[in-house]
Amino acid sequence: MIKKAKRADKIATIVICFFAMLIVAILVGLLGFIIVRGLGHINWHFLTSAPQMIRGGGGIGPQLFNSVFLLILTLIITVPLGWGGGIYMAEYAKPGKITNVIRLVVEVLSSFPSIVIGLFGLLVLVNAFGLGFSLLAGAMALAVFNLPLMVRTTEQAFRAVPKEQKEAGYALGLSKWKIITSILLPVALPSLITGTILASGRIFGEAAALMFTAGMSSPPLDFTDWNPLSSRSPINPLRPAETLAVHIWKVNSEGLAPDAKEIAAGASAVLVILILCFNLGARWLGRVAYRKFTAAKRID
Repeated sequence: MIKKAKRADKIATIVICFFAMLIVAILVGLLGFIIVRGLGHINWHFLTSAPQMIRGGGGIGPQLFNSVFLLILTLIITVPLGWGGGIYMAEYAKPGKITNVIRLVVEVLSSFPSIVIGLFGLLVLVNAFGLGFSLLAGAMALAVFNLPLMVRTTEQAFRAVPKEQKEAGYALGLSKWKIITSILLPVALPSLITGTILASGRIFGEAAALMFTAGMSSPPLDFTDWNPLSSRSPINPLRPAETLAVHIWKVNSEGLAPDAKEIAAGASAVLVILILCFNLGARWLGRVAYRKFTAAKRID
């Protein structure tokens, strides 16, 4: 029996390691193919110049800026709502029908396809609210798309804090809000930072929802005009904005430029590199925040 158990354990270990290595190999091969294929087309001119519709030599400068600006707008909307909702679910919501309904709504939203969120944004934000195809409409649509992830990450981060720390705060006579801000939040901060940056990676790579909200074109931008009410200002949130992911789809689908394949390959490599940087940055910031917290806790 012992020999059979050891043999079964070895077989299971080999099978699990094989599938793990297979997944890693597929991922590395996919990322390597995209990066190697597009890395040769990336240069300073490509990253800063405007795209060309029917001529070669275009770049992705406005699309890259639009992606970063849209990311900032989305996080401004998503972080307060997501963190607030997660704190409510973890610390204030009492078990019952209302809490179960809220949790069900969050789970349903997390399973919605992005194209459905885009159609919702088109009907409600673009048409009903009169925002038109704009950065603000795209940011609000992506906020709806990312809220479930932010709420669940925040709730799990706060629930992972040891109960003894919370009980010690109550023993000292601290209020609930003081316990949340002074005891629970510093402990949960590494997980919150990691979840926020991972959500940022999803924002960068989203395309379907933005085609119906932010639009598939970008007006000529004047980077010397920083008036947010100007139609050519890059920081005007009410202007249409084609992001990098949408630009990749558009270049591939239209194929008007003679170097469309090269543009799509270079833009795809830039997008993959940015998402990898966000994921690696999430792990690094999470570790730094955790080390700072543990160091401060030891000093106390």
